[in-house]
Amino acid sequence: MKKLAKRGNMNERIDVVLRKFRSRMASYPPGMCPLVLYRSLLQVSMNQTCGKCVPCRDGLVEVDRMLLSILNGDADESTLTKMEDMCRMIARTADCAVGVVAADLILDSLTEFADEYASHISSRKCVENVTQTIPCVTLCPAHVDVPGYVSLIHAKDYEGAIKKIREKNPFPTACAMVCEHPCERKCRRKIIDDAINIRGLKKYAVDMVSADKVDTPPRNVSTGKSIGIIGGGPSGLTAAYFLALMGHHVDIYEEHEKLGGMLRYGIPEYRLPKVRLDEDIRAILNAGDIDVKCGCKVGKDITYEEIRSSHDAVYLGLGAQLGNRMPMDGANGKNVIPAADFLQMVANGDAPDLTDKRVVLIGGGNVAMDAARTAVRLHAKTIHVFTRKRDDYTALESEIEAAMQEGVRFRTLLSFLNIELDDDDAVRAVWLQPEIVGEYDNFGFVTTEHSSNYPYRFQCDMLILGVGQRSDVAVFEQAGIPTQRGRITADVTCEVKDSPGVFSGGDCVTGPSTAINAIAAGQVAAFNIDEYLGYHHKVICDTPLPPAVPNPCIPTGRAEIEEKDPFERRRNFDHVELPMTVEEAMRESGRCLRCDHYGCGAMKGGRGE
Repeated sequence: MKKLAKRGNMNERIDVVLRKFRSRMASYPPGMCPLVLYRSLLQVSMNQTCGKCVPCRDGLVEVDRMLLSILNGDADESTLTKMEDMCRMIARTADCAVGVVAADLILDSLTEFADEYASHISSRKCVENVTQTIPCVTLCPAHVDVPGYVSLIHAKDYEGAIKKIREKNPFPTACAMVCEHPCERKCRRKIIDDAINIRGLKKYAVDMVSADKVDTPPRNVSTGKSIGIIGGGPSGLTAAYFLALMGHHVDIYEEHEKLGGMLRYGIPEYRLPKVRLDEDIRAILNAGDIDVKCGCKVGKDITYEEIRSSHDAVYLGLGAQLGNRMPMDGANGKNVIPAADFLQMVANGDAPDLTDKRVVLIGGGNVAMDAARTAVRLHAKTIHVFTRKRDDYTALESEIEAAMQEGVRFRTLLSFLNIELDDDDAVRAVWLQPEIVGEYDNFGFVTTEHSSNYPYRFQCDMLILGVGQRSDVAVFEQAGIPTQRGRITADVTCEVKDSPGVFSGGDCVTGPSTAINAIAAGQVAAFNIDEYLGYHHKVICDTPLPPAVPNPCIPTGRAEIEEKDPFERRRNFDHVELPMTVEEAMRESGRCLRCDHYGCGAMKGGRGE
């Protein structure tokens, strides 16, 4: 018994080590050589071998030796051939999954990173631009200086923090409320404990100082140039902000009565109070020479040709605000509505009374979660969310968890068959086909196939379709703007194909995405429009950063943003998040490792963008 107890204790300690190892793997920095990563994964498999079969025991060691020679620049084309042959032999003859999976992993790398292998063999180095960068700055689509503004928050310089954010992103408040915080995904703090709560700290800063009370950078002298921006959402407003600071005149054409796009009409009040959104918008409009024409729909109130002819350049930031319907009978029935349209109805004050109604929602994205949680607040009797696969739940885990807490019910492995309408063409039920899971596809997502179980009939009074959105591009297609599958065709510089002086970005180019991606597109477009007009302006934040000091790296818990009790928040549309305390903010900001100064930032000698 003593030996068993000792072995159990040893296994527990090994589990602790493995948890720390998983954190280290999760924090692999962006920009690293993929061959180094594959070799480290190969060595994990080598450590797992039991040593009984030769292909796994000796073959993996030989593959590791060849991979090291490639990394060191000592290999030639024959090495690649030998390594591939060796991996195929191991995958075919190894006794267990350790050898098979390790060999398949290297075979995948030969396909996925053929250019990297070729560069190491021909040039004895990584492909161009493969270098470690500051993770949070790199993974922020707008490349905001995250360590910089976190250090300013720690110094209690909240105005300085907002200015530093605005250097790249003019929506500090909106992003503090709704950003999906990709910047946290590879935070190096994970090596020690957990990622810095970057969004939470940003929210603390804008809670302490209203964004519209913080001065924007000084505007450049007027250039006499004029830019027309179609769409007053996050992408269009971001482009307007930077172009105005550069000294250009900007006209914004927005079809809704107020600016904000999907930030205003697609994100519910309980997540982003519109009075807080207006703080960002006021600051943007105060940045320079910006005229706004709301309630002006292109193709109805003004033609695209008029806008193009009266401006030196045009930016199309249309967004994707039209909800998709499924191509099936009954999709246009009463009380069948796309999630995006449902959210816009509520935002415009046309919220339906769902008291005692049974609501069904198809889809698992963030828009679907917003619609489900909105239905809760409209007093629906029940809300059921159905998806075909678990992978279809693409919403933030925190949003799914919050929906569950508020009473939303989730079921998966049910594919949507058809809609049953009553005699008045109102939805009466949906038919769902039970599924079973199958193999994983090339992207790592599980596939499904129909179960032998009979189709499933589920009664409902309203059906919300959270199956994506699209852009209203018909007018622009008629004007000769190139599109593909309902999206405007633009390159990575946001320049529209075969249309000099016309730029486009955000959801109307990429398809439905996040607010921060739209903001990043607006930023890129603004600087490229400036270049197109013959200038090379820069927007400089003159806020000095506090000096970096070494972090003691003491494991410390992450401060989370607290929310109101679910039974309280489901009763109304009041903002659900509670502010951080000063003690939480100081401790959380003090956890930052200042990667802009130490480690990858010091190695690069810059800001790591």
